[in-house]
Amino acid sequence: MTTDVRVLRQADWDKWYENLIRAFGGVAESSEERELWNALTEYDRSLGVWDGEECVGTAGAFRFRITVPGGASVPAAGITMVSVAATHRRRGTLTAMMRRQLDDIRAWGEPLAVLTASEPAIYGRFGYGIGTLQINAEIDTGRVRLSVPPGTDDVRLRYARYADVLDACEAVYARLVPERPGMLARQPGWERLGLLDPESERDGASPLQCVVAERDGEIVGYTRFRVKLGWSPAGHDGTVLMDDLEGLDPAVRAALWRFLFGVDLTSRLRTRGRPVDEAWQHLVSDIRRCQVGMKDSLHVRLVEVGAALEARTYQTPVDVVFEVEDPFCPWNEGRWRLIGDAKGASCVRTDDSPDLALSVRELATAYLGGVTLASLAAGGRVRELRPGALAEASTAFTSTLAPWLPHSF
Repeated sequence: MTTDVRVLRQADWDKWYENLIRAFGGVAESSEERELWNALTEYDRSLGVWDGEECVGTAGAFRFRITVPGGASVPAAGITMVSVAATHRRRGTLTAMMRRQLDDIRAWGEPLAVLTASEPAIYGRFGYGIGTLQINAEIDTGRVRLSVPPGTDDVRLRYARYADVLDACEAVYARLVPERPGMLARQPGWERLGLLDPESERDGASPLQCVVAERDGEIVGYTRFRVKLGWSPAGHDGTVLMDDLEGLDPAVRAALWRFLFGVDLTSRLRTRGRPVDEAWQHLVSDIRRCQVGMKDSLHVRLVEVGAALEARTYQTPVDVVFEVEDPFCPWNEGRWRLIGDAKGASCVRTDDSPDLALSVRELATAYLGGVTLASLAAGGRVRELRPGALAEASTAFTSTLAPWLPHSF
């Protein structure tokens, strides 16, 4: 039987979404969650694969803007809701969707595509590289102490109903977006994700609680968390499950972390999906008792190599010719001359001799500045053809702050 890849029609959304839910285990979502994802779905940027009347594949592409090194906010397609029915695996269904999707993104004039992967091994063959990492931690707050910077005691904390302070918290988030590569500018409607609190995600913990940080009457930070109580023969053994934490300066962030360390009836703080260079790691008395682990987060794809490399700036002056391999998007293949510094960059095709040879996947991995070209070269993924070119380019591509994806999509 043949399948048909086509743009999603609104009338087909229920069938399309049911295929997605089934592919991810078939656990039904609450009506509130389903309603929101329906509202956020961009039909003209979503694809369905159909076998007769049956939907057997799904993929979407949100309109995002992502911060890149230098602070620019660059259009990026947020690839989402990708699934293939188990009955139609290994028939080229995913490849057909990826082919159509990248062709569409190029036509839309968006130089980047980004995604989070349920299975990281899938997307490398389509040119995606792991552009950001995140850390998870489980901190023994009964034994680990926090050393806070001056000014922490001047920050006022109070509980708040998140819906009542949503606009102020979103304003805090928006001020932070230009500072760190990988952060997504929140598009209209996405703030509603923070209001979702389905019982299915609580795992026996409390509903989400919110504490805001204030200075001179202005909200300058916030944290959202759950509390999961537990008891042992020795007494309380509860866990604070941090959902998110944002603050405008070190004292604000330290005040919020200190609060989470001291929540009554708890002896652990569990965090997920935090920046790899987050400052709390330098404030704790014993990092070993924080059980820090790392995992992949945002996967990046350069849809248009020249436009993507021109969109960011570079830590140090760089003038290098890349020999790029990209069999899945052949318009990117060939030699590109990148000239850039902290003020801007140009990247154009050239016939000059190449200095570095690599695939588009390695360029994507290094693009946001969290992974060095030198480390990729050490693994044989980048070849230096001109002595000194690797050190020059690797230093230039780095970012002052580690790139970070603040929320999945």
